[in-house]
Amino acid sequence: MKPRVGILACRSASGEQGGAERFFVGLRDALLDAGAAAEIVEIDNNESDFDQIRQSYLRFYDLNLDEFDGVISAKAPSYVVRHRNHVCYLMHTIRVFYDMFESAFPRPTLEVIGQRRLIHALDTAALQRPRRVFAIGEEVAERLHRFNGLDATVMRHPTSLRGLHGGSFDYLFLPGRLHRWKRTDLAIKAMRFVTAPVELIIAGTGEDEQQFRHLAADDSRIRFVGRVSDDALVELYANALAVIYTPQFEDLGLVTLEGFQSGKPVITCSDSGEPARIVEDRRSGFVCRPDPAHIGACIEQLAYGSADVAAMGRAGRAAIMSIRWENVATALSGALGFQSQERRHAP
Repeated sequence: MKPRVGILACRSASGEQGGAERFFVGLRDALLDAGAAAEIVEIDNNESDFDQIRQSYLRFYDLNLDEFDGVISAKAPSYVVRHRNHVCYLMHTIRVFYDMFESAFPRPTLEVIGQRRLIHALDTAALQRPRRVFAIGEEVAERLHRFNGLDATVMRHPTSLRGLHGGSFDYLFLPGRLHRWKRTDLAIKAMRFVTAPVELIIAGTGEDEQQFRHLAADDSRIRFVGRVSDDALVELYANALAVIYTPQFEDLGLVTLEGFQSGKPVITCSDSGEPARIVEDRRSGFVCRPDPAHIGACIEQLAYGSADVAAMGRAGRAAIMSIRWENVATALSGALGFQSQERRHAP
């Protein structure tokens, strides 16, 4: 009989779709291919205020998942679940109480400091209970060690976006959530230092969209296309000159992997977290200072042909070939004590 595996997913109150949702779908399909009866278990998670966060912790803690032979948690606070056979594949803790605390609370009150201490204590206790803890990248593993004193095995996962392919090299492409932590403003400001007649296409929506639109209003080369379908997203990747992705302290960043899979150089920043570890500077893209002028100078090299964009794209694609869902499923199945079965179909 196939082992029944529950994948705990946090259902956001905002209903936003993004990398996390692709993660859960990809993980489920990989486990199905590995022979497990895997299903996504969605639980409401609201981080709008601390009372809602506390309720979310309790909601996961009180779950009864005895019908599953194993459970996999990933995103805070799902890992507080109590189950006899639990493995955590950690995406991230609640970052506003971790690496982004000073940014979110430049003058924290005693109450907020106390909330942070409570979250750290809850997470540290909870993340000692799973049979094993994996992290989606080195950034997450280092954060866990720095703040919680715990270790995790690093295992990156690929995107579940299908059909990625190469095409022409026509424009700069920046996809993703339009939030200040993603620093879309760096790319917009960088265009002020670009003399090449190249367009910047920005796809996605988010809390800070209007601010970014206002910042780009005077530059006709910058175009916002909003939320796009998967098919449209694949084509936007395919015909990009390069992909720009400059977040701060990013956990993994599927944009980098999707850009590489499409054969495109990726421009990122030295403080962008995992993307800065994945991109090899001047070989598969550019790892810039978080400075618009430096980013603009790198764009110029790509746009004017002093850097071989096709060769960079090939190097990027080759660099991520070992990041496969099959490897993720095998590792997690083994950690749960299940042996992977024959795959349902060829990769």
